[in-house]
Amino acid sequence: MVAFVLRRALTLIPTVFGISVLVFIMIHLVPGDPAEMMLGERASEEALQELRRELGLDRPLHVQYAMFVSRLVRGDLGRALRTNEKITTEIAERFPATVELSLAAMVFAVSLGMLAGVISATRQYSVFDYSSMLFSLVGVSMPIFWLGLILMIIFSLHLGWLPLSGRLSYDVHVEPITRLLLVDSVLTGNWKGFRDALWHIVMPAFTLSTIPMAIIARITRSSMLEVLRQDYIRTARAKGLPPHLVHYKHALKNALIPIITVIGLQFGILLGGAILTETIFAWPGIGLWLLNAVYARDFNAVQGGTMLIATTFVTINMVVDILYAWINPRIKVS
Repeated sequence: MVAFVLRRALTLIPTVFGISVLVFIMIHLVPGDPAEMMLGERASEEALQELRRELGLDRPLHVQYAMFVSRLVRGDLGRALRTNEKITTEIAERFPATVELSLAAMVFAVSLGMLAGVISATRQYSVFDYSSMLFSLVGVSMPIFWLGLILMIIFSLHLGWLPLSGRLSYDVHVEPITRLLLVDSVLTGNWKGFRDALWHIVMPAFTLSTIPMAIIARITRSSMLEVLRQDYIRTARAKGLPPHLVHYKHALKNALIPIITVIGLQFGILLGGAILTETIFAWPGIGLWLLNAVYARDFNAVQGGTMLIATTFVTINMVVDILYAWINPRIKVS
């Protein structure tokens, strides 16, 4: 098992290298001059040339890429062109907000999606089965920005049940430790902050969870239906085992492989695809930060943020592969 984990970890090296090449090339294909964006359109040509020289933008692309990789190996993503702050510092301040939002969204998606999928499979062709599959189709098709705005109008403006935007109310403070507000409020015993952060995260998390929830529900249903037709399930039923034991202990455990795959992929997608949700709900995460960096033609910030998200995504895929052997011992890791 240790050798398998090491082999999978080593495969990350060429993958991350390939990602770095693609990110570097795509960023430099984007039109716009970072020096002009920083100094303004009325800046003199001498000032622009001086700034390009300081940023290394006047050097050949292969030299710029070598500089980018050398910084990347040292864990240095450079400085943001807009603020002149270290990109690692800005990411450290904002990435926990995206992680917290994505984890909350996955709680909704996994709990509701798997429950709907299991019930649909065990009650195939029932009213619940048809209804859940219809809702899953709607969940996949519904635009996130539209759903987010509708939820804001209903639950914030009309009913006043949930906050409109942000992570905390203006009069509530949580001492930052991990920068995950729900975790930090528990660690510091700040229950007022915990309740406030919880109410703020419910609506954006549910909005973000609709697509993975629908996908997980459909995958769970199809995987469960395949397992429920196996001989050992019929044997378990013939022995007189209670239906809930057959469904949740025997069938669901053996149906988890494709479900875990989808959960891992969807979580990685959420970490990088929460831009719309963060923009609508003014959630100060990495997605909103990247969007502002694109508007400002901040090449360094976009490169650093994209590399972080891509590396996180491939790392999650590796963890999912490792989980296979733990979930199903029949899988040989050799």
